[in-house]
Amino acid sequence: MKITLPRVAPRNPLVAPARHRHAGPHGPSRGAQRQKDARTLRRELERLAAKERPPHP
Repeated sequence: MKITLPRVAPRNPLVAPARHRHAGPHGPSRGAQRQKDARTLRRELERLAAKERPPHP
């Protein structure tokens, strides 16, 4: 008795390498963006505070 198995469709050779790549979001991480925003805010507040100070005698 001979057993025959159905043939499977050939695999796409480009899919496996693409799936193994560690692709992720482009650009800075959320933590880096948050730090950048905090620095920008701090500099802007310091600039505004320097404008409001009266000049030294």
